[in-house]
Amino acid sequence: MSSSPAAPSHNEALAPVSPDRRVFQWHDHASLWFSLGVGLLVMQVGAYLMPALGTKEALIAILAGSIVGAGLLGWVAKLGCDSGLASAGLMHAVYGRTFASLPIILNIVQLVGWGTFELVVMRDATVAIGQQSGSMAGAHWPVLATLLWGGVVMLLISGSMVQLVRKVIARVALPLVVLSLLWLSWQFLSLAQVQGFDALWNRQGAGGMGVFPALDLVIAMPISWLPLVADYARHGKNGGSALRGTWLGYALANMWCYSLGVLVALTLPSKDLVQALLLAQGGLIALSLILIDEVDNAYGDTYSGAVSAHSLLPRWGVRKWGLAMAVVCTGLALVLPMHSLEPFLLLLSSVFVPLFGVILGRLAFGTDAPALLAAARKVNAAPVAIWLVGIAVYHLAPKVLPGAGSALPALSFSFLLAWATRPRGR
Repeated sequence: MSSSPAAPSHNEALAPVSPDRRVFQWHDHASLWFSLGVGLLVMQVGAYLMPALGTKEALIAILAGSIVGAGLLGWVAKLGCDSGLASAGLMHAVYGRTFASLPIILNIVQLVGWGTFELVVMRDATVAIGQQSGSMAGAHWPVLATLLWGGVVMLLISGSMVQLVRKVIARVALPLVVLSLLWLSWQFLSLAQVQGFDALWNRQGAGGMGVFPALDLVIAMPISWLPLVADYARHGKNGGSALRGTWLGYALANMWCYSLGVLVALTLPSKDLVQALLLAQGGLIALSLILIDEVDNAYGDTYSGAVSAHSLLPRWGVRKWGLAMAVVCTGLALVLPMHSLEPFLLLLSSVFVPLFGVILGRLAFGTDAPALLAAARKVNAAPVAIWLVGIAVYHLAPKVLPGAGSALPALSFSFLLAWATRPRGR
């Protein structure tokens, strides 16, 4: 497998998008990232904050973590839009054309993992909805549901990403999912009022997790999208609109879904979030609409995984790689059980928080990323060293500064050091 970039005409991932293909406006970015920010996984992680945190502490962590995490997404979106480069191109420009293969491969691995998780979640939700309606009683239904959703992702990846965002997500999926969230929020707020809203609001945490570790858990979800955001933002017309649309769309969705997960955990404690949602009045319809919206998350993982794989092996086009990714995720979803998400999310954060801290420190202040890419060495030693030390900082920070969390210290360290050591005069 070659890690050197091919000629731009042959490697779409390592060439800037041409102006005639830049069609996304701020509302396209906002629609896409609101839709990608909504998901059953996000609600489930929100429920993980209970009962360790008090209600007010959980909401503080959700608010701050969503603003910071979505802000990072928006910043990287601006880099992608200004440069026209995919995430793989940004990694090549900063880390070197040979070493960049390592973070790109790690990104592909995490996208396969996320794609598999999404299919498992959609399968389990489909079976739960079917059992609730009395139409799925056999043991073969989980397999059929997995194959169904895997087939839907394959169908979508065969089409145009730009048309999917502008015509399907913005015009169809987004209004439906907003209505579903409004309905579920109303139902669980009504349940909270019946149980005593004041008591739930003033509820104290059981301990075991502080606000900063909870902040890490909230930031972990938007951070997991960092290696993907430039793949879409590069099709934007303006870097400022890409930043604002991505930040606003994802922050609102993240706050809403995390808070809804907390609300469900407070009012209807259950180890199975899907079953808890189904118990709400109208929950069957609302959950079905959210489930349909969940498809774009699996599509997003598949498409970006395909772009990253194409950057390494450009002989296969993005569409062909996308179909291969969808097949692999479907196969893994058939055989892998659903595990705890928290360790998986935090492990991903430990790699990608400092990785993109370095990219932002090197590129975020007017550096010409395409020029850096064209002149890239095989290995840029300083950014590589900062990234590796940043990973160590992520894991050591809680031990040195208990209660301070991991994400913010690692991000601050990698960003500031990368900025201080950036090449001058380019």
